[in-house]
Amino acid sequence: MKNNIKILILFFIAVVIASCARSQGKGGAFHSSIQIKGSDTIVNLVQVWAERFVEVNSTYNIGVTGGGSGTGFAALMNKTCDIAMSSREIEKKETVLAKSKDVNPREFMIGLDGLAILINKNNPVEKLTLQQLRDIFMAKITNWKEVGGDDLEIVILSRESNSGTHMFFKEHVLRLGDKKSNDEFSPKSLLMPSSQAIYDEVLQNPHALGYVGMGYINNNVKTISVAVNAKSSYVYPNTENVMSGKYPISRPLYLYTDGEPTGVVKMFIDYALSAEGQKIVLETDFVPVKTAEGKKF
Repeated sequence: MKNNIKILILFFIAVVIASCARSQGKGGAFHSSIQIKGSDTIVNLVQVWAERFVEVNSTYNIGVTGGGSGTGFAALMNKTCDIAMSSREIEKKETVLAKSKDVNPREFMIGLDGLAILINKNNPVEKLTLQQLRDIFMAKITNWKEVGGDDLEIVILSRESNSGTHMFFKEHVLRLGDKKSNDEFSPKSLLMPSSQAIYDEVLQNPHALGYVGMGYINNNVKTISVAVNAKSSYVYPNTENVMSGKYPISRPLYLYTDGEPTGVVKMFIDYALSAEGQKIVLETDFVPVKTAEGKKF
């Protein structure tokens, strides 16, 4: 009798251990609750994914917080998040640092974005070239009247340096793709903690101009059309123009995991790239990377 009881107890312990093992991911973290951190540009998109995902997978909790792409990579390296959101590719030096911490970043492109230039809706300016934008953000152009606007000093709004949007704008607008350039934002730039903060400032300040992801475009502010140079067409940042490559400040958007994802992390990545997930990309004003049939564009 005693032997039978011992066998039953051992069987129960084995079942508990097996159950725990199934719910553990890489590094021993329990994935009944996963953490996603990083880019402010896509934080609203990923939040919608998380809400829809738990509607049909109610045993899981998903925490989504912003802070910038750099913050997301730091959290992935420190193993305090399961998925890092980013509006830029991980840098080589970040990959080296990650591997020194036994973290192997695995990249998933989940959408495309056009960097929108926002100004106050009372500002009469409608369009700018990349060179004009560069000169404004480097404070070589300081008054709106120099680009067809009113006689008002320009207030430059930029994201903080841990933002993927900040880095992308610096590389592709301030430095115009020249990797040898050391050009930087003017010290007069006001560094804002989030894309939402830039939007809020533009909304109430007729002097201001800033850059955000397409998800922040609406009729309460004005979005500038951008041309590569004065001889080329001015293009508005919308889905068609980003998908076709006509809009000159377009970029891919990413999720990163530590190695090949498993368990609920893999389930979430698969959902983001599913037909339903890509439909949400479009609903939140970004550009999907797959068609409704699941094929890549």
